[in-house]
Amino acid sequence: MDVYKTDSIRNVALLGHGGAGKTTLTEAMAFLSGITTRMGTVTDGNTISDYDKEEIKRKFSISTAVVPIEWKKTKVNILDTPGFFDFVGEVEEAVSAADAAVIVIAGKAGVQVGTEKAWNLCDDKGLPRMFLVSGLDNADANYNEVVETLQNLYGKKVVPLHIPIREDGKLTGYVDVVAQKGKKYGAKGKTEDCAVPGDLEAELETFREELMETVAETSEEFMERYFGGDEFTAEEVAEALAANVADASIIPVCVASPVNQQGVTDLLDEIVTYFPAPSACKITGKNVKSGEDFAADYDPAGPKSAFVFKTIADPFIGKYSLIKVCSGTLKGDDTLYDSEENSEMRLGKLYVMRGNKPQEVAELYAGDIGAVTKLDISTGDTLSTKATPISFPKTELSVPYTYERYRAANKGDEDKVAQALARLAQEDLTFKNVIDSANHQSLLYGIGDQQIDVIKSKLKERYKVDIELSAPKVAFRETIRKKSDVEGKHKKQTGGHGQYGHVKMRFEPSGNMEVPYEFAIEVVGGAVPKNYYPAVEKGLNESVEAGPLAGYPVVGVKATLYDGSYHPVDSSEQAFKTATRTAFKNGFMAADPILLEPIITLRVKVKDQYTGDVMGDLNKRRGRVLGMNPAGKGMTVIEAEVPQMEIYGYSTVLRSMTGGSGDFSFEFARYEQAPADVQAKQVALRADEVAGGEE
Repeated sequence: MDVYKTDSIRNVALLGHGGAGKTTLTEAMAFLSGITTRMGTVTDGNTISDYDKEEIKRKFSISTAVVPIEWKKTKVNILDTPGFFDFVGEVEEAVSAADAAVIVIAGKAGVQVGTEKAWNLCDDKGLPRMFLVSGLDNADANYNEVVETLQNLYGKKVVPLHIPIREDGKLTGYVDVVAQKGKKYGAKGKTEDCAVPGDLEAELETFREELMETVAETSEEFMERYFGGDEFTAEEVAEALAANVADASIIPVCVASPVNQQGVTDLLDEIVTYFPAPSACKITGKNVKSGEDFAADYDPAGPKSAFVFKTIADPFIGKYSLIKVCSGTLKGDDTLYDSEENSEMRLGKLYVMRGNKPQEVAELYAGDIGAVTKLDISTGDTLSTKATPISFPKTELSVPYTYERYRAANKGDEDKVAQALARLAQEDLTFKNVIDSANHQSLLYGIGDQQIDVIKSKLKERYKVDIELSAPKVAFRETIRKKSDVEGKHKKQTGGHGQYGHVKMRFEPSGNMEVPYEFAIEVVGGAVPKNYYPAVEKGLNESVEAGPLAGYPVVGVKATLYDGSYHPVDSSEQAFKTATRTAFKNGFMAADPILLEPIITLRVKVKDQYTGDVMGDLNKRRGRVLGMNPAGKGMTVIEAEVPQMEIYGYSTVLRSMTGGSGDFSFEFARYEQAPADVQAKQVALRADEVAGGEE
C-alpha cells in the first residue's frame, strides 16, 4: 500500500446496532475500491473484517477490524466495530482512533437502541458523523420514517442528502438533494444522471428547503442571502456542508444498499468530501518531562508520537499493537520511548492491517493508523521520543459488572487457564479475571453474558483449555449479637508427653465490622502463662477464617481471655491453639450468631419510559430505591440499595426490560443482617457443600 500524507487520510468508525450491515458495508467498500476481487458475506464467513473463528461461527462482529480503503487519492481507514453491546469496549477503542463516524441504520428496523448509543458516543467524543440508511431494497423499509425519527430525536441539524428512488419495491437510485439531480445505480457501484421522478419533486423541495435553512444558519452572510431570496450554488452548499459536518452542526443522511453494491462509491465520495482530515482535528497530551500540555494536533513536522488504541494477540498471527500517529512521521528504524514503562524500543517494521493481514509500509504520517509488532507495549500506552516524552490520555472504557464463577474443567489446567486468560486480556480490556481468595473462587467479569461466553469459547478454541461456569458465591460474613462465656479445653494423653490447653473466654460484639476480631487479655495470677497468649491469638486467627455458622469469614467479634489453666509438662502452643478454637466455636454459637449479607449501591440508567418497570423489578429483588435523578436526553438514573446476591444475572434482565437501552453500575455499600429465610438457606447450602467436599 502507498504511503499517504496527513491531508489525504480519513479515519472513519462504522457504528450502529447489531445486524445493521456495517461489515457488509466494509466488504462492499473493499470490493468496489479494488482491494478484493470478490465480495465476501457474513453468512459465508469470508469477510475481511470478521476473520476470527468466533465471529465466523456466530456470524456477527466481536472485535474492531481496521480496513484501509484507497479512494480518489485518499486513504480511508475504516474501523468496522461490533454492534452487540457486550463488546462496547471494542467500539470505544475504535472511536478513540477515529476522526469521524458513519452510523449505519437498517432501513427495515429503523432507529434502534444501538443507533442511539452510537450517537451518544459520538456526542461524548465530539465526533463528526453521518447516517447511512441501508437495506432500502426491502419492501418494508421506510426512509422517510427513519429521517423523521432522527429529526425528532436530534433536531433539524439532521439533514437528508439523499432521497431513495425505488421501482417495484427495489432501490434503483437516489435524488441528490445538494445537486438537485437524480442518480441511477449501474453495475459495480457506478451511477449515471437521471431525471428526478415526478413523485419525488415535492419531497426534494421539502428536504432542499430544510438543507438551505440549516446552511443559512451557519453564517450571518448566508442568513442574509437566504432571507433576501438568494439561491445558494451547489459549490457553496458543499463547502458549507464540509465545514459544518466537521463541527457536527450538520449531520447528513445518505442511502445505500451495500449487499447490492449500490450507493457505496457515493458514500466514499461523501466521506472524502465532507469528513475532516486529521490535520483539521485536535489532540493534546502531556509532556512528561515538563508537565506542560503538548498539542500534537497531527502535525507531521512535530516530535514523533503515537498511542496504542488496540492490541491483537492471536496465537496464530502473533501480537500486533494498533497505533494512531499523533505527530511526526514514524519510520521502521525509529527508536521510541514508552513513558508508561520508562523504556526505549526500536520499532522494526511498520504495517497497516487489512483485517488480520499485515502489509508492510515504509512510514506512517501523522494521523494515520498502522501497527507494530513484537514490542512490549500495551493498549493505552504512548510512544514518543525520549527528548520529548509524551503521554496521551487513556481511553475510558466501560466497566464490567456482570460476573460468573469459573474453574478449570480438567484438574491440573489451572495454570494454563490463567496464562490463556492473561493473553485474552491483552486484547480485551473490558473483562477482568479476579481471584476472590476470601471465598475460594475465581471470577470472570464482563460487560454481559455473551462476552463471557465468547471468552470461554476462545479458551477452548485457541488455547485448548476448558472452563466451567457457575453462579458465584456471595461474600456473606458471620457475626454475633449477644455475649457468651465459655471454656475450651484440649487434653490428650498418649503415653509420653501429653497435650494440655485450657482457656476461659468471653465473646461479644465488638461494634467494628471492619476487622474480624479484637483480642483482649484479662488473665490474673498467671493462670495462662504469657508465652501462650500468641497461641491463643493464632487460634482466633484460624477460627475467624471460616465461621461455625456457615463457614463464612467472621467480623465484629471481641474475644477476651480471662482465665484458664496449664500443665508444666504437657502444655504447648498447639494445645492452647486447639483449646481456643474449641472455645471460639462454642462461644460463637452461644452468642446468637447471624449471617451478614453484602449490600450494594446500584445505579441504573434507563429511558424515562422504563423507570416503573425497573423500580418494580428492584422491589422484587429486596431493593430499596433511594432516589431518581434526571440524566438528560430522556434518561433517568435510579439509585437503590440491593443485596448483592439479588443482582446475579441482572444484565440480561435489564436489557430485556429496556430493549437494551439500560445500563447499570454498582459498588459495595455495607453489610446488613440477612433475613431468616436467606440465612437458613445459606446454612443448609453450606452444610451440603461441606458434606460433598466442595470448597
